[in-house]
Amino acid sequence: MSLNNVFSIAGSGMSAQSIRLNATSSNIANAETVSSSIDETYRARYPVFAHALNEAQQEGSLFDDQPKEVGQGVRVLGVVESQQELEARYDPNHPMADEDGYVFYPNVNVVEQMADMISASRSFQTNVDVLNTAKTMMQKVLTLGQ
Repeated sequence: MSLNNVFSIAGSGMSAQSIRLNATSSNIANAETVSSSIDETYRARYPVFAHALNEAQQEGSLFDDQPKEVGQGVRVLGVVESQQELEARYDPNHPMADEDGYVFYPNVNVVEQMADMISASRSFQTNVDVLNTAKTMMQKVLTLGQ
């Protein structure tokens, strides 16, 4: 793995965490939206990550007993909706209540979402730190010949 791959891997991590932050902020923004039907109620959304692998392009290297796959970072497979049950509250006076008097709230736990947002933010910051460290290392290499 060259130092240039570090930039690509950290960049993919930053992109993935950005998508995670967007999904989390959308969940928090819609945590108190109500609906009169289950089908129209907002459901929490979560991104699905997978590690991106690529076969090593160097055949016959000294390290033939090593695995041929090299990490290429993170890729987002998609965003899925949570299948947890929605919260039905009995409130017959609510303007969005159905004929039985229930309104439906999203299956978003704001406390969990805030913890997820903090985790995503710190992961993003870690990738920034990796980028800065790699940049510093490359600058030091350039000054070796002086």
